[in-house]
This record gives sequence, structure tokens and C-alpha cells, in this order.
Amino acid sequence: MQIAYLSSAYLAPVSYYAKLMAYDQTYIEQYDHYVKQTYRNRCNIASPNGEIALTIPTVKPDSSKAPMKDIRISDHGNWQHLHWNAIISAYNNSPFFEYYEDDFRSFYENKFEFLADFNEQLRLVVCNLIDIQPEVKFTTEYKTSFEPNEHDFRELIHPKKDFKLVDTQFEATPYYQVFEDKLGFLPNLSIIDLLFNMGPESLLVLEQSIKR
Repeated sequence: MQIAYLSSAYLAPVSYYAKLMAYDQTYIEQYDHYVKQTYRNRCNIASPNGEIALTIPTVKPDSSKAPMKDIRISDHGNWQHLHWNAIISAYNNSPFFEYYEDDFRSFYENKFEFLADFNEQLRLVVCNLIDIQPEVKFTTEYKTSFEPNEHDFRELIHPKKDFKLVDTQFEATPYYQVFEDKLGFLPNLSIIDLLFNMGPESLLVLEQSIKR
């Protein structure tokens, strides 16, 4: 059995969902120290003017070593309204936005206390819409050593790292994007970019993205 370890992530990039498909079992980390400027609280989407990051503000933890599972979402800056408006602006004209928007709207209207819970509920919705059923578990401690069949992607799938260099198991298969004529193809954006643009064919794109 091949096992992947992933961090919690906010509307994670395509490569993250490729791992959920490719591995027999996935553990989502709950006990890593929370680090800002990662996919834990941000996602990248394609706006009319290029790639932009949407970042969820968090409550400053009591300790610099606070585990991810204890990180709370802040109400600062009316972020839910801003994120939802940015998503509408980016994808309102995409082929499948109208089919899926109601599945996501509630996440930007209802309050969630913990970031990990918010991320996980979004992941469940996305997996259901793509029609994948990964076997997902949650860590009970922070592992630092792994067996040969265990693969650690917790810090490799990262907005500051070039996926082409650090993730040889993923190939960004091009697909239709709304602003492609203007921007060119933007690889490895948030999974919602793939979903809103490709709908049911998202599954096929994910399958093609996995390098065996």
C-alpha cells in the first residue's frame, strides 16, 4: 500500500488532488506547526489580470509552535466576502461555474472556527464533485521518519516551491482556462480552476497529471 502525507490546504492546487487519486491512502497532517504563506490558508486562482492569491486571515496563536489543528480563522477584513467576489470575478464566465457555485457559496456565508475544519469540509465537497473517493485519515502525531511506502508531500506542495522541480510525480496537464488567450495556460492553480473550467472532465485531467 502506497501512502501519502499531505498538509491541510485551502482549495488546494491540482497537484494535491492528484496525490489523493494516486495513492492508496492519504494522511492529512494535523500536528505540524502552523506556517503562513503556505497552501494551509491560501489558494491561487486565475484572475483576468493574472494569477492571484486568496489568503484566509488567522487568529495569532498563543505559541509559535501551535499545531495546525488549533489554528482559528479570523473575521478580519471581511475576507469571506472578498474571496467569494474574487472567485465570481474569475470564474463567472467559466463553463461550469453556474453548476457548482451553490456548492461553494455557503463556505463564504457561514462562520467556521478552525481552519483545518474549513479546509476539510471544502475538500470533501471537491472530491464529491470530481467523483473521487480517496481513503483519507488524519495524523495523531507529527512523523519525522517514513517507511519506503510512505511519501511525505507536506512541505513539497508549497506556493513558494516550483512543482516541476520538487514533485516529479506530477505533470501539469494543460486544460481549457477562461483567460488562456490573454494569459497563457497557468499550471497547478487551485482545484476550483480545474473544476469550474472542465467540470466532469476534471477527473480525466487529474488522471493524466499523475506520472506513474
